[in-house]
Amino acid sequence: MSEQGPAGEYLEGYAAILAGVCATRRRLTREEREALGALGERAAEAGLGLRGLVRAHLAAAERLRPELPHSAAEHLLTAVEQAVDAFAEGHERAQRLAMRQEEAARREFIDDLLYGRSDLGRLAERAERFGLLLSHAHAVAVAQGPEPYGDGYAVTRAVESSLVARFGDRRILLTTKDGRLICVAPADEPEVLAHFAKQAYAATDGGRVAVGRPHAGAGGVVHSYEEALNALALAARMGLTEPVLYAADLLVYPVLTRDRQAMADLVRTVLGPLRDARGGAKPLLDTLTAYFDTGCVTAQAARSLSLSVRAMTYRLDRIHRLTGADPGDPVQRYTLQTAVIGARLLDWPDQPL
Repeated sequence: MSEQGPAGEYLEGYAAILAGVCATRRRLTREEREALGALGERAAEAGLGLRGLVRAHLAAAERLRPELPHSAAEHLLTAVEQAVDAFAEGHERAQRLAMRQEEAARREFIDDLLYGRSDLGRLAERAERFGLLLSHAHAVAVAQGPEPYGDGYAVTRAVESSLVARFGDRRILLTTKDGRLICVAPADEPEVLAHFAKQAYAATDGGRVAVGRPHAGAGGVVHSYEEALNALALAARMGLTEPVLYAADLLVYPVLTRDRQAMADLVRTVLGPLRDARGGAKPLLDTLTAYFDTGCVTAQAARSLSLSVRAMTYRLDRIHRLTGADPGDPVQRYTLQTAVIGARLLDWPDQPL
């Protein structure tokens, strides 16, 4: 069988099986199918493609044909069909097993990478297998849509296809975790995450994307990933409407909440009197939020709340009287705005301080 090349050793016993089946016009026995299936598994494990192996089987059958009696040769095609089917079944079985093992290894690596649970040296070695060089700095983008996504979903495939078509093999890792799309890319190629954000926003039908800051090393990927997750959580609490959030632009918020007790004291002291207003603190807090979000432009803030300018002005005056702080005064405005941000971060007044 040496003339068969690399496939030769995986045709062992094949000609004898064909001859026996043709001579008796029977079907392959279970033992023969199992033997051929085992050869198919071995060939798959050796990395041989099924197409070339089928060609080798057909060529071997063609060489056998002149040696068979005419009556037996008429059954050769049926015998080949059964034999190749058994061989291919074994080959495909081994391929499926290899794919499951590869996917399990990839999922374990991703979990370790994003949670930092593995030895960093070993993690760096495994990362190269999946296209990452953890000695370099990386940034992580996380996309969240109206529904959870997993590997193999249409949304995931669409984003991946777009990234591959645009950037090819640039050591990019695209995956899913907890229903979100995640992209890990080299820090010196910000265009990759910008393209990911654009495609993910479109594919998720208006979802939101957060991008962490670049950090070096395996621990840096975890850090960037956590920053992106925190940005998404912050956007939900603060009612931020931007489709793409950058953790670098939101650094003021973690600073403000680093001392939660101090922020709670500020909210209670500055905004607490708003509880005495008719209707409670919420309408006036919304008024301040709209006022500051529009750059302290009264007319624009009134439109955002569907109020008249007169009603908006009345509310601002009411806030001044209750809190003693004038939203129009630059110095007092800073205290009020900081307290409003704190209230949104702490979910006040819905949650007690």
